[in-house]
Amino acid sequence: MDLESGHPWWTVRNALPGAFPPLQADLRCDVAVIGAGITGALAAREFAAHGHDVAVLDRREAGWGSTSASTALLQYEIDTPMRELARRYDEASAVLAYRACLEAIGGLREAVRGLPGVGFARSDSLYYASRSRDLRGLRAEFELRERHGFPVRWLDADAVRERHGFAAPGAILSTVAARMDPYRAAWGLLQRLQASGACVHDRATVVAIEPHARDVLLRTRDGPCLRARHVVVAGGYETQAWLPRRVARNRSSYALVTDPVDAGALGLLARTLLWETARPYLYLRTTTDRRLVVGGEDDAIDIPARRDRRVAGKAERLMRKARALFPALDLRPAFAWAGTFAETADGLPFFGTHPRFGPRVLFAMAYGGNGITYSMAGAPLLRALAERRRHPLAGLFGFARLQG
Repeated sequence: MDLESGHPWWTVRNALPGAFPPLQADLRCDVAVIGAGITGALAAREFAAHGHDVAVLDRREAGWGSTSASTALLQYEIDTPMRELARRYDEASAVLAYRACLEAIGGLREAVRGLPGVGFARSDSLYYASRSRDLRGLRAEFELRERHGFPVRWLDADAVRERHGFAAPGAILSTVAARMDPYRAAWGLLQRLQASGACVHDRATVVAIEPHARDVLLRTRDGPCLRARHVVVAGGYETQAWLPRRVARNRSSYALVTDPVDAGALGLLARTLLWETARPYLYLRTTTDRRLVVGGEDDAIDIPARRDRRVAGKAERLMRKARALFPALDLRPAFAWAGTFAETADGLPFFGTHPRFGPRVLFAMAYGGNGITYSMAGAPLLRALAERRRHPLAGLFGFARLQG
């Protein structure tokens, strides 16, 4: 599957940092991770940090799938509002999901600490009402989060304009968010794993997953096999091909990055992620070198050639929206791209075992607008399952909720 179109900024900025060796001989380990993107790298880190012998495989170069197209808005806020999750399940479950993602922001900071070029930086997150009719629901969302102790503040229209320099009827300001280069983060984590003794192999395509009572056999296209006590399938949006039926809809999202913007003109935008109540939503954030990343214009296209043809037009619309919000900024587009993302019915990911494969095959499907945050929150859940321990997120993030 072709997971991105155009020129994702992270691959342009970083080129190819290196290469991991292909798998050339049979291998054994405690935990094999299929997928060397940011989700697989975080899962591998979690297992390796707790004494498990880990191997990571990817059919492409590491980080070259959906990770390279991610815009890496690191938020605890889920695309599905807390109020909506509470209605769908219950209030305790909604709070649990949001709190897990809140804690994951700090976990990500620790995970990438010391990695060169990642540019992890704490930010605020401003969730603003696109229209006046969205204000009532947004205010109720704020009150629910505030009641449960989340770090939020309400801004009325005057406060939005005074603090952030654009017009909106109201907004929720959250003080826990972050941004980083996801491609460099994945590479840095994998290189650190390799240096500590883990095996990392790219250009190694797994063609069969064969679970047995005591282990799992992975067969690769080029011949070598890998046996592991547990397997984590973290192949991004291609992971659904292993399941008997799809659990999410693949969609396309579009993004661009501008030339550097004058630091003095950015104001609070330099350390604030912006996103809106409209669906699909517009979002903006800055990079460490003062560029503006603008994304959105999501659609249901899942055919690479059709997505490719839409990149230029979508980027033009995104640029118009960004300039309308901030007419005083001199915004000039530099690169534009599109990528695949998956959308679940409830906005939550799937982390856990599936009846088709049994207890030794664990799925890491960090689907949704904040997949990196989900990946950080889901990694300890996977380890708990492999170690036969309970975990509070097992029911909420697991496949069992499809039965409800």
